[in-house]
Amino acid sequence: MNFRIRHFVNADTAAFADLNRRWIEQYFDLEDSDRAQLSDPQCAIIDQGGVIGIAEDSTSVIGCGALVLPHHNPDDGLRWIELIKLATDPAAQGKGVGGRLIDWLCADAAARGYDAVWLETNASLSSATRLYERKGFRPLSSAELWPTPYARCNLQMVRNLTD
Repeated sequence: MNFRIRHFVNADTAAFADLNRRWIEQYFDLEDSDRAQLSDPQCAIIDQGGVIGIAEDSTSVIGCGALVLPHHNPDDGLRWIELIKLATDPAAQGKGVGGRLIDWLCADAAARGYDAVWLETNASLSSATRLYERKGFRPLSSAELWPTPYARCNLQMVRNLTD
């Protein structure tokens, strides 16, 4: 599949929201923090120091993902950033879009001096969990868990960028 990944522009707001609403509402309930990020990603993500990657083929947006400053930052001397809102259009799933978005976002995080990428997901999303593991993320132990604002999240993972 031929596609490219680029930075978000405001014209991508609807596609970003649609891709993420699709998977969230398929499995869970849309939460207040989702609504804020999806209704105004420029303000809620980019203006707060984050970045959004957009995957597009020759005709449309087929995937997205974002990095934000985490809501919790342990006092361990590391610079953390959080991976959020990774979504791929169902017609493009299984074609490497999500993996390339993760690579793009992790490269961006490393270039900006972050030491680790943290994420929250749900263990029932087994395809996503396997993808994260293939991309170098490991589940956090119970002693490492951070407080979560999401009712749907029961699995936290981290990828060290400095190894």
